[in-house]
Amino acid sequence: MKRSMVYICFSLLLLVPLWPKPVEAKLSISAKSAVLMDQNSGRILYEKDPHEIKRIASITKIMTAIVAIESGKLNDTVKVSERAVHTEGSSLYLQPGEKIKLKDLVYGLMLRSGNDAAVAIAEHVGGSVEGFVFLMNQKAKEIGMKNTHFSNPHGLDDSDDHFSTAYDMALLTKYAMQNKTYRKIAGTKVYKVPDPRGDWDRVWKNKNKLLTEKYPYSTGGKTGYTKKAKRTLVSTAQKGDFDLIAVTLDDPNDWDDHIKMFDYAFDRYDPKVVLPKGKIDEVKNSFYKGRVYTKKEVVLPLTKKEEKKVEVNYELLKPKKAWKKGRNVPSLVGRAVVYFDHRQVRSIPIYFEPVKTEKKGWIQYWKDLFAMQMGVKSNG
Repeated sequence: MKRSMVYICFSLLLLVPLWPKPVEAKLSISAKSAVLMDQNSGRILYEKDPHEIKRIASITKIMTAIVAIESGKLNDTVKVSERAVHTEGSSLYLQPGEKIKLKDLVYGLMLRSGNDAAVAIAEHVGGSVEGFVFLMNQKAKEIGMKNTHFSNPHGLDDSDDHFSTAYDMALLTKYAMQNKTYRKIAGTKVYKVPDPRGDWDRVWKNKNKLLTEKYPYSTGGKTGYTKKAKRTLVSTAQKGDFDLIAVTLDDPNDWDDHIKMFDYAFDRYDPKVVLPKGKIDEVKNSFYKGRVYTKKEVVLPLTKKEEKKVEVNYELLKPKKAWKKGRNVPSLVGRAVVYFDHRQVRSIPIYFEPVKTEKKGWIQYWKDLFAMQMGVKSNG
């Protein structure tokens, strides 16, 4: 790994990752479209027609869940409407007029793929299904899902204007998994909630078989199926500090394909700290030396051969005369740019830490004053 430093005099811009196209993996999967993404860096480790626009079925509910978590209050009580109850497809079998916590609806949405829950959530959080769909599309733009449009909160085939791509769904999942509440819900195997019709609990078992029985490293995900979309699946897995996201669209063998992709990445790649958090020792300039640092580390999934392809450049503002007198030094003074195979893949801010002036207590003050009068400087 190489490191170098240059000075910059322009405004500091954080860079969009521009990973090289992944090396063609020796994987044979059945999906029409697929993506395997490193959850931390966003690096694509495997892809198959990742930007092909397709129907996505119930993996739509990942967006429904994260919008509900971020925009709603999970302890709110939701009154279930007739419209929600009569939504076709997979169901929690909610009753008209039933009152249920928003949190419980989100669990039912993710574990049992309840379409009635999706509509109840949308009406409560968005004011209407249409209002909630607007929030879904706004969030998609915010995340950077450029080839996605939502027309409902459940993914049913009721519109040709409801679509996404494997890559966009990986971006969405990467975003959602940064939310602790979402991560907990998506990784729950069984959830119990009181049934208003009796003295027993509703027991919801997660439909994601990777999580419940097939793959020990699974941490969550969402299943999907409609006649037009066929089988769709988003899943996540973690081994040590290595977190992965797999997405397949129109895949008759999705369980096996996800396991293949995860095992491929876990066997081939290791997460490497290419830029540690904290003080930057490589800076030799007398003004900056020992006084610049980063607040975040950069970790990339790399093979042994790829480690040599990583370079880090430190780009710093040219110090002004006033700064050397301790005046008007900005806190943000540069950026650390990480290159992989000569492409910029990450950029994080570099901060300046001013010299801290030691505050002396009264006892030290009088000791110094006495020493000065005696012609001797106390060492404290």
